[in-house]
Amino acid sequence: MDNLFSIGELAAYQNISKQTLIFYDKIGLFRPAYVDPHNGYRYYSSKQIDYLDTILIMKKIGFSLTEIKEHMQHYNIDSSLTAMRKQITAIDRQIQELGLIRRRLLHRCAQMENARIYKEKENSVVTEQMEEQYLLLHKVEKPYSMREISIATKKCFAGSFQKDLPVFFQCGVIVPFRHIMEKRYTEAVFAFLPIEKSGQADNIRHLPAGQCVSIYHIGDYLSIGRSYQKILDHCAQHSLQIISDSYEFCINDYLTTYDENEYITKIMFYVKTPDEQTEMERGMKT
Repeated sequence: MDNLFSIGELAAYQNISKQTLIFYDKIGLFRPAYVDPHNGYRYYSSKQIDYLDTILIMKKIGFSLTEIKEHMQHYNIDSSLTAMRKQITAIDRQIQELGLIRRRLLHRCAQMENARIYKEKENSVVTEQMEEQYLLLHKVEKPYSMREISIATKKCFAGSFQKDLPVFFQCGVIVPFRHIMEKRYTEAVFAFLPIEKSGQADNIRHLPAGQCVSIYHIGDYLSIGRSYQKILDHCAQHSLQIISDSYEFCINDYLTTYDENEYITKIMFYVKTPDEQTEMERGMKT
């Protein structure tokens, strides 16, 4: 037809599919200028090309089809400026969020890249100075089985995503020291996610900088008792006093491998060294 474009021609000009144009017609966003009553073929006028350009540009900018449809019913320079500035604000939020996600992914990648080093340290207990960090907690319900731990971890992730909290993509658990001494190694009372310092939630625990003793356990979680025994023996041999519950950080877990034999868990306790204990005793005497 003169001065009209078929749906195939228009789709080719705009480098989109005919199905996209059919969908836009069905939702009332972009309807053809003419539909042949005999065969149902859609045809578009040259004037509509600019209108379609506007739709595609707005979609590229990030507007939803619903927002585009509402905007284009009656739009002018004022309403367009308002819409564009609103979208700039939304894009700025996305950039900030992506920056946070990127930083957390880099943190996770660094841990995974060091996995071979961790494996070499499986039998080594080390004393190290830990920097302060923050943990988002979720209580594990009794009887503290693997089922309850898994549920608590999932709820911790779900809550953090719902509130858009700055968590790292890592999880862990806190096992009371008394459970360790009773050989109840897998009975954690809290699941946690490492998190950036934030005032957005009440259930955040601050771990101060301090002297810690740690070991890397390689293998499935149920075999973690052997690593606890190594760390307890080490503390006894070196007169290190454990002054905290156990913090277990999942380095390589179900998020990054399907094979439980590749799981890597960092076990960490805060400790007092012999020198610190002596200095404290002197302070009490004076």
